[in-house]
Amino acid sequence: MTEPTSPIELNGTATRLPAAAELPDGFLAALAAACATVTEVAAVAEASRDWWPLAMHWSLAGQVLQRAAVIARPADTAQVAAVLALCNAARVPVTAAGGRSGVLGASIPLFGGVLLDTTAMQGIVSVDAVSGIVEVLPGTFGPDMEAELRITHGLTVGHFPQSFDIATVGGWVACRGAGQYSTRYGKIEQMVVGLEVVQADGSIVRTGGFPAGAQGPDLNQLFIGSEGTLGVVTRVWLKAHPVPASEQRGAYAFPTFEAGLEACRRIMRRGATPAVLRLYDAPESQRGQGGDGTYCVLLVLDEGDETLVAATMDVIAQECAAATALPRDLVEKWMHHRNDTSALQALTRKGFVVDTLEVAGPWSALPAVFDQVRAAMMAVPHARAATCHLSHSYLDGACLYFTFAATPPPDEIDATYVALWDAGQRAVLAAGGNLSHHHGVGLNRARFVPEALGGALAVLQSVKDALDPHGILNPGKMGLSTFFGEVSWP
Repeated sequence: MTEPTSPIELNGTATRLPAAAELPDGFLAALAAACATVTEVAAVAEASRDWWPLAMHWSLAGQVLQRAAVIARPADTAQVAAVLALCNAARVPVTAAGGRSGVLGASIPLFGGVLLDTTAMQGIVSVDAVSGIVEVLPGTFGPDMEAELRITHGLTVGHFPQSFDIATVGGWVACRGAGQYSTRYGKIEQMVVGLEVVQADGSIVRTGGFPAGAQGPDLNQLFIGSEGTLGVVTRVWLKAHPVPASEQRGAYAFPTFEAGLEACRRIMRRGATPAVLRLYDAPESQRGQGGDGTYCVLLVLDEGDETLVAATMDVIAQECAAATALPRDLVEKWMHHRNDTSALQALTRKGFVVDTLEVAGPWSALPAVFDQVRAAMMAVPHARAATCHLSHSYLDGACLYFTFAATPPPDEIDATYVALWDAGQRAVLAAGGNLSHHHGVGLNRARFVPEALGGALAVLQSVKDALDPHGILNPGKMGLSTFFGEVSWP
């Protein structure tokens, strides 16, 4: 069975926040009767963290932000329901976690309680090859699902996030993830056919299940992206495609990032949707794509039916006619290194603050977002770099993905990190971008939710209050109010 991957070594088990409230008398025994549990401190501390870059610095210092009291490892939906019913009755917070590959602290048990580990629930349950629908359990890791689909059924879901090797299907759904081929296949919210969800009181609901419907609001979308605050996903039905029969690649150089943006916009507006359409600014082109620092590299890959792929690549060639064609093996190089995270760990050990900020905006706003976010971040003391690439494109806009770094003194790491996020995220919102494209909200972005949602936050809070009246589900996240105390970070 595939297990979660540690982001960096954890050199201790101390908590940065005050110890969470103790569990009620008899609760641990009742929980152990419901499913497998783990209380060993080192194991619980390890499970109480994710790939949040700031938390990696804490890990090296022997700390986690907070530690759960116990890990619950349910093996099926009935056991998840039993765990949530117990937590709801005892008013114990419960935080669901899968591969723990999130980068925003979403699966940190901020108020202790139960860490509900879904990774004992792995595997494909069924495949409807005629309709192209796969039924899969939430703790299934991406490579395991894709290998079985391709080898046994000749199918692919087409969802390949950078965290593909270490993330679970349930995590994709919970955080509204995007794969690197999303321009062809869509984000996870376009892939979900239906869900099975356990609610806070232990009741079980199923949503969706059809290719289209007009039977009220789409309840799939209520839970997709809710990050475990509205329910725990225990089964997912996903669309699957035939394994592509054809693939073509291309690479182009543009004199400016804005010129590349305009070419991408024209490609999408003409209806061409290549699987990969990634544009790098000059510094990122030089760092990772073989550029010389004077031009911006566009990488293109499409796969699928040979006729459609050829037509798509022809449109791209027309819209990039004024650009300089580059060797197509640049795409091959990207394919081999796209999921490599080793630089993050190495830089963290050297004391660098490094992170990414991915947002989406309409085409008309993207040039301003590109300029203003980089300027805002570089104005923060100790900032060293703020670079950008376009990673996912749509008819009406695209995702810009910023990478930033700073070298503060050791005692200013936290303050510098917070300042960089404050500067960058607020610059995005001011320039017409959104809060997040695919990493989600979690804890790190929670403070920006009132600015991003405005009056709609009250609507989200009312949904939370209705579905989870005791507030036990992942409290302290997504800017929602909590009964367990004030959120004391940052």
